[in-house]
This record gives sequence, C-alpha cells and structure tokens, in this order.
Amino acid sequence: MQKLNLPSYNFNIRSTENNKTQIFDNLRRKFVSLTPEEWVRQNFIKYLIEEKNFPQGLMAVEYAIAISNNTHRSDIVCFDKKGKARLIVECKAPSIKITQEVFEQAARYNMNLKTDYLILTNGLSHYCCKVNYASRNVEYLKEIPEFNQLNSFLCE
Repeated sequence: MQKLNLPSYNFNIRSTENNKTQIFDNLRRKFVSLTPEEWVRQNFIKYLIEEKNFPQGLMAVEYAIAISNNTHRSDIVCFDKKGKARLIVECKAPSIKITQEVFEQAARYNMNLKTDYLILTNGLSHYCCKVNYASRNVEYLKEIPEFNQLNSFLCE
C-alpha cells in the first residue's frame, strides 16, 4: 500500500483463498478488505491511539448516522469519557483530494452528532477544525489535539 504522511505502524494483513487482501481492524475485531481508503482509516486510527493518546475503547469505526431517513457511516467517531461524540474523522483514499465536497460530507454527518472537531484526511493531507456552534464558525487548527487536551478542554 502507499506510504502515507503518518508514522509507520505494524498491521495484521492476510490474503484470502481468493487472493483478496485483508487487514485486521482492532476496533471492529475482524478482518476487513484492504482498500486504499481502509489503509488510510487503519493508519489514522493507529495515529490517534499511538500519537494522540485516544483510548481505543472510546472510538468507533463506520459509525451509523441517520440522515433524512437514510443511514450513512462515519469513518471514525471518537467519544469523551461520558460517551458524547466529540470528534469525527472522514477518511478518503490517497488518490482523492480533500475538497469542499468532502468537508460538506463530514459536516452533513456531523449535523446529528454535533461533535466539536472534524478531521478530514486522505492519508497525505490532514485537516482539523473546531466547530463553534454558538457563532456558527469553523476554526482550522494547525495540529490535531491530543485526547487529554480535547477532553479536558471540553469537560471544563
């Protein structure tokens, strides 16, 4: 798979009998098809856990969200210690550019969750923004916050 703009991590990867490549997803506790988007998702999950100290137990993958009588799936949702969704991550394959359309997709998913942070990544470029619902403003951050910074700030 393509080298990403993230640290290198070890993964449990296997080939199936019909020559499909799969990667083990520790959050879903099963092997899933290793697509370019899944490669980004698994690397970003590891990044949040290993580099930003997000507890694995407070993360969900392909989290179901109901929008206009349709069910959509958010790539990664991170919760605080009280179970409130605080951060949503939209992952794309490295070949997909992060555009306004991608941002709008994540924003639609976030209409129901109302998280404080949105992250968009294709594994090469990462964008993190803080949503201020009172002022209806979005502030782009230079760095992705660590879990303890995020949690302490939000729980004050």
